[in-house]
Amino acid sequence: MSIRGWCSGGLRFEAGQEFFSPESGCCTIRFMTNRSYKTGPCREQLSLLPPRVEDYVGRDNPVRAIEAYVCALDLEKLGFRHAGGGIGAGQPSYDPADLLKAYLYGYLHRVRSSRRLEQEAQRNLELMWLLKGLTPGYRTIANFRRDNWAALKAANREFVLLLRELNLLGGELVAIDGAFFHGDASKASIKTKKRLAEQLARLDRDIEEYGKALASNDATEEVHSSSNEEGGRGNGGAVADKLAALMERRAKAEADLDRLKESGETQLSTTDADARLLSKRGHVVAGYNVQIAVDAKHKLIATSEVVNDGNDTGQLYEVAEAAKEALGVEALEAVADTGYYNGATLKECEEGGIVAYVPPPKRTGGLEEQGRFTHEAFSYDAEADVYRCPAGALLKPMNGVKISPAGRQDVRYVSLKSVCKACHLRERCLGQKADKRTIYRWVHEAVIDRHRERMKEAGAMMRQRACLVEHPFGTLKCRAGYRHFLVRGFDKVRGEWSLMALCYNLARVLNILGFDEFVAFFARRAAERAILRVLRAITSAIGLANASIKAFSAKLVRNSAIICFRFSTAA
Repeated sequence: MSIRGWCSGGLRFEAGQEFFSPESGCCTIRFMTNRSYKTGPCREQLSLLPPRVEDYVGRDNPVRAIEAYVCALDLEKLGFRHAGGGIGAGQPSYDPADLLKAYLYGYLHRVRSSRRLEQEAQRNLELMWLLKGLTPGYRTIANFRRDNWAALKAANREFVLLLRELNLLGGELVAIDGAFFHGDASKASIKTKKRLAEQLARLDRDIEEYGKALASNDATEEVHSSSNEEGGRGNGGAVADKLAALMERRAKAEADLDRLKESGETQLSTTDADARLLSKRGHVVAGYNVQIAVDAKHKLIATSEVVNDGNDTGQLYEVAEAAKEALGVEALEAVADTGYYNGATLKECEEGGIVAYVPPPKRTGGLEEQGRFTHEAFSYDAEADVYRCPAGALLKPMNGVKISPAGRQDVRYVSLKSVCKACHLRERCLGQKADKRTIYRWVHEAVIDRHRERMKEAGAMMRQRACLVEHPFGTLKCRAGYRHFLVRGFDKVRGEWSLMALCYNLARVLNILGFDEFVAFFARRAAERAILRVLRAITSAIGLANASIKAFSAKLVRNSAIICFRFSTAA
């Protein structure tokens, strides 16, 4: 225990001094020093903060990577609004570079709200350094994201080109997958034909019940009209009001159903016109389906797109072709899950130089449960153009082609009734009422056959698929918490997704290259852009000077001709 100011025999001893006993004449103990809490400097002093905000941001702070990246961009070329300078009289606009820095910082640190970014710009020292003390309002921040959706997509595409320049993309294998993201709309705000039909039936029942109640109330009021002090209205007025409200709701529901029939759409969203009800394995989301292609070298997003179709079946070729174009290669391998299996898209991929690996779905479970032969039990002879059943009998093609409602063209291969009737495997092949077996073969079934052969050796590649494509979605949805969009409409949603994908790639490249190499690369690009600007300015100045010299020369020639003419006339 420390002692301060202890007195003995008229003597006062301070903490930390020696204590001398009068009897012994020697030192016995040394008092313990009282250690109080750490205290900061006084708030009233003039030098509370260092003279520069620069001192608060370390030389290796990731915020400097954002500064280096944005400074290397040609924002006017990318299409950012006001990138060319002021727009006229009045208060100057904010530089789009500063607003882009704010959004990149926000999305990298799980801050997407424009109001939150406004607050961070006023209290976050890193953001204060990045914006040089600027504090844009939340409306300005939100309008930047809303108005520059196309430029944000262009910036995301250009970053992929930079990845190619840095040799961070392999360009050999991509993994494709999709994930549902909630939109800025509720499930109840999206109407389908089934929902509207059920709503109309429910409203019709309610209208009928209220109609009966109103008729009964009118009959009662006629009998007791003399004793009714409210002029005969009574409860009938409330029932009539409810009936009118029901009729109005029914008219609106019927109008919505007519809009669906006229447009040919299957859903109608009253909040976000482009959001749709998406269902996968019993999970229903009101929002969008985000498709991505991830390069196998460093798990970077090579390309992405936002659609509102909950079915991935028709997305394989479009996403793979966009990835091939982004990677700048002539041939590409693409791996996806069973949800992307579709014969037509596999054919498009093969014709477009894309080798697809997609496991086929299990569609013969019913036949297997019944103990019957599936389609795979029949072997196809390409030379003879016939199928051979497990018993060795032949199924020959019929004339003509059967066209399904989706446009698929199939050739029918049919067995002989007499052969099937005498076959000892009849019970395992035919149903109770069938007398012959029919096999449908797509006219481009050779594509499926080649794909089936590839899939026999694709076990390791399919295991690699999950490791590749789940990484970006897991990072964005689970770690960053980006499970929904804050904006509405395809254009703005695609712009916000471009910000998410750009920040994912940006953070990953920063981890791969390291801070110093990342900043040095973009510093060189910024220096090159500055040199190009100077050269363009010099070229423009030289052009103006040449034009002025030519004009002056032409004027001098005209004046010389006039002088010569006057001199000769005078002579």
